[in-house]
Amino acid sequence: MSDISVAVIVGSLRRDSINRKVAQAVTRLNAPGLAFTFVEIGDLPLYNADFEAAPPPAVASFRQQIATAQAFLFVSPEYNRSVPGVLKNAIDIASKPNGHNGWGNKPGGLFGATPGAIGTAVMQSHLRTVMGGVGVTVFSGPEIYLTVKDDFFTENGDFNEGTHRFLQGWMDGYAAFVKKMVG
Repeated sequence: MSDISVAVIVGSLRRDSINRKVAQAVTRLNAPGLAFTFVEIGDLPLYNADFEAAPPPAVASFRQQIATAQAFLFVSPEYNRSVPGVLKNAIDIASKPNGHNGWGNKPGGLFGATPGAIGTAVMQSHLRTVMGGVGVTVFSGPEIYLTVKDDFFTENGDFNEGTHRFLQGWMDGYAAFVKKMVG
């Protein structure tokens, strides 16, 4: 059996985004049987039903990547106590047109990181609600609220030892969940 394709979606467009760095480090953790591919959302236009007759190339490409992925991993910051607009826009784009929801009936995982003390708790709550609306079953393992401090990453961009151990435990559970759902 070939590896399960997991689309990784980062909810920040910033080049030096903490969440992009976290997503890159997470995908380097041990996850046998999973193949991670970053799916970019920065070139997507704002969703508009008027373009359904002839979707722009960026929309068609994104929808194809989401439709062919077998699972998802969302790593996102929290903007104004919710999901970043760019991430919500991407979710809306791949859920349309009606009857062509690329997200549906697939497993997903989500978390985020911030320099702030409460992590991305509110964003995660909102994103879980949105994922339920588009048919993604979210891994119910431990919720991850990462607070990034100076020693969070090593010099080569991996996690410090304690964070690595903690996130490897999460990844082990997520990988088992994805494998069970995909079958």
